[in-house]
Amino acid sequence: MPEREVKDINNKVKGSVNLPEGIFGLPVRKDILHASVVNYLANQRQGTHATKTKGLVSGGGKKPWKQKHTGRARAGSIRSPLWRGGGTVFGPQPRDYSYRLPKNLKKRAVGEAFSAKVSDGAMTIVDAIAVEKPRTKEMVKILKNLGLEGKSVLIVLPEKDANILLSSRNIPGVKVSRVADLNSYEILTHETILITKGALDKVPEVCKL
Repeated sequence: MPEREVKDINNKVKGSVNLPEGIFGLPVRKDILHASVVNYLANQRQGTHATKTKGLVSGGGKKPWKQKHTGRARAGSIRSPLWRGGGTVFGPQPRDYSYRLPKNLKKRAVGEAFSAKVSDGAMTIVDAIAVEKPRTKEMVKILKNLGLEGKSVLIVLPEKDANILLSSRNIPGVKVSRVADLNSYEILTHETILITKGALDKVPEVCKL
């Protein structure tokens, strides 16, 4: 892979870095990315939806009328699915939508998502991001300096930083993530990636097959 510039938070070039070909130069396979994204979204579903069946709807314990000689159709309960206010047939019930994918496939998907961003020129590398105390104004200034203001940005850090997290959470479209928590869905759904040099060094640990 060609060298990529490393900047500071004031958008001044501080050096360069070679991106590993085996992670940032992977051929992008849509089937792998699709499988990974669908898996991520399925695992986020709560699955708490529920409808009441005939046995769960209140009332209906008494037979509405006798079986014969009324001139009306036979009925055993006012909570029959055929009646207004009755139970629901084959309605959704609580279930677990989550399922597992092979670890290697998920790692590969993260690498391919990174490769797609690099090929699109949608990844900015900075030497470090430092915020002394939680201030949204400071983070907005950093993004503006780097030409990322108004974009959806995934900020990738080597470890959790409470100040950066609190400074970013009120900025629309901006999310902060540790390298260890990365997934292909978040990488692909943000316009650009802002990653620190320290986080970049840890990416192979997440993507290595």
